[in-house]
This record gives sequence, structure tokens and C-alpha cells, in this order.
Amino acid sequence: MRAKARAERRSVRYDGTWRDRDPSEAPPGVTPAIRLKAPQEGSTTIRDRVQGDVTVANSELDDLIILRADGSPTYNLSVVVDDYDMAITHVIRGDDHLNNAFRQTQIYQALEWPVPEFAHVPLIHGPDGTKMSKRHGAVGIDAYRDLGYLPEALRNYLLRLGWSHGDDEIISTEQAIAWFDLDAVGRAPARLDFAKLDNLNAHYIRITPDERLSDLVAQRLEKMVCQPLSEPHHARLWRAMPELKLRPKTLAELAANALFLVKQRPIPLDERSAALLSKDNLAGNLRDLLLEMARGLEPLEAAAWDPTSLSKTQLSYTLRDLAKERNINFGILAQALRAALTGSLASPGIFEVMCFLGREETLGRIADAVSPAAAT
Repeated sequence: MRAKARAERRSVRYDGTWRDRDPSEAPPGVTPAIRLKAPQEGSTTIRDRVQGDVTVANSELDDLIILRADGSPTYNLSVVVDDYDMAITHVIRGDDHLNNAFRQTQIYQALEWPVPEFAHVPLIHGPDGTKMSKRHGAVGIDAYRDLGYLPEALRNYLLRLGWSHGDDEIISTEQAIAWFDLDAVGRAPARLDFAKLDNLNAHYIRITPDERLSDLVAQRLEKMVCQPLSEPHHARLWRAMPELKLRPKTLAELAANALFLVKQRPIPLDERSAALLSKDNLAGNLRDLLLEMARGLEPLEAAAWDPTSLSKTQLSYTLRDLAKERNINFGILAQALRAALTGSLASPGIFEVMCFLGREETLGRIADAVSPAAAT
């Protein structure tokens, strides 16, 4: 049957061989499949809330199987009965199911059940314009969570990808619930744009309460360091969060930037920091500078360690005077201190870093950096 249809360049479908024959003509020992005796004249129209009225000639539809030979129901019959039993009034799904809607409508009509309202929304395509698949990267919701996207950011992005509300781009979940209507769903497929998703996620990171953000980042940090965080670690995260959350685009990036807060002493150094705090440097001028910086920090009480106070206290003047006396650019001095405190040459402002770590941890890390073991 298939070969004949292909040879005649027709659509491959059931040709109605047993449509009107008497069951007595069936060969013995055969367990038949059951088909829907679909209308052959006229047309079937889907009144779709997104696609509009879509009509297909009944001659283009065959007598589809509704029960297999083993008695199990096929997909189209199953979803019709399931939706009817659950009193479904609106079927909202991807437009790749539009063809199924014609067959399902005929089943509804044959059973004399009310046909639900259909809304077939366009699919999301990858950046290359083809249907989303694994080759485009993450496709499951859990994968986007692991990549560091907040639920509210992903909801906002997906909503705006195929629906609009004027010129609004930032749409909270509460606004979406109040505003959403099928009439504003677009018909054209949308393309996933990770740059836009990143920017939207960065916005939601900035407006997320620090306590919740600290908890989310703490969960990631515990996996990174393979142990639970201590109370001092949590306290550092809470202090640092207002500053740390200003620039990252994902929670993964935020956690990576916060890692220096929970490193165990002596902290590991990246390649550039290790080069800066190398044996040759620590054997001479740089070692003296770090020691003098530590002596300038020691008189400060723990209560004075906050970004505002540190940037305006004698410490700032002491460090700058020290750089001037040694004829060294203050930026070089700050980089040495940053390397000793974070293990990296990239971090928030150096006074903020000292605030986040606190007095004892700051002095301890400087001591580690200038110790003989660190210079080997």
C-alpha cells in the first residue's frame, strides 16, 4: 500500500481497503486494529486561538487507527479521552501538534463530545533558526537551573519570547498572571538568544533579596569546595552580596566570584597571583610592603571593618603614603594585597574585600602570603 502510494506520488495513508467490507470477509486468525471511520467529504476546521481558523479537506485525512491489534489505544484517542475525563476546556500546546488537532476533532465529533478550544503556540528555535534540540545546548529546565538562571528570569524570558505586552520587557510573575492572554501570542517561531537571557537574568540577580541569593550561592559553593559552609562563611557571603551581585549574569558566575570568601587557608593562588607573589618578589620589596600593610591594619578594631569606614580611615592614607614613599604605583600595591587575600588579580575593590573577609581572616591571609612556605 505504501509502495503504491509512493509510486503514484500520493501521500502515504490507509487506502480504505476494509472501510466498507463485511467483517465476515476477514481472513481467519487475524486480530484486527480498530480504525475511526472518518468523514471523506467536506472539510474539518480548527478554530485556533493563535493560528486563527485552519481548514483541511477531509480527503487529506485517512481512517486513523484508534486501537491497536493488542487492544491498546493510540495517542490521538488517548489524549481525547483523557482531556474529556479531566474536563479540559483549552488545549494549549506547540504548533507541531496542529495536524493532530484535525484528527482529534474528528474523534470528539464521533463521540459527540464538545471540542475544546485549541491554541497552538509557535515553537522556540535555536540561534540558527532550526527547532530546538540538544545540539543547541541546554533544553531541559533542570539544565538551565544548573547553568545559574533564576526561575523568575527564565519565566520572564520564555513568556516574552512568544508573547508581548506593549513595550514591556521586564515582566514579573505576578504581572504575567494578571496580563497574560492567548490573543497576544505571536504566530512566528522565536529564536533563543542567550545574550538576552543573560542580561535578563543579571537584572533579576540584582533585584533578588540578598538573603535568598546568599542561600542559592552557598549551595553552589558547598559543591565547589566539597564541604558545608561554616557560619563565618555564611556571614561573609551576606556582607558581600550587595556588592558581588551587581555584575554577574548567572548564579554560576556569582558563585565563582564569591569563591575567595570560603577558601581554606592558606588559599590557593591562580597563575598570575602566584607569579606576583613569587619567591623573588617576596624576598625583597613586595614582602616588606605586605608586612607594612599588615602593621597598618592591625590597630583597626573589628567593628571598623566596613567598606565605608575602611575607605575613609587612616588605613587608606597609610597605604597610599607607603606606595609614595617606596615610589610604587598604588595600583601595584593593591594588586599584591588582592592576590594575597583572594588568590586572584580580579576581585571587588580591595577595601570591600577586606570588609567581606573581616579583620582576622584578612591578617591571616596576609601572614600566609609573606610566610617562608608561601615563597617557595
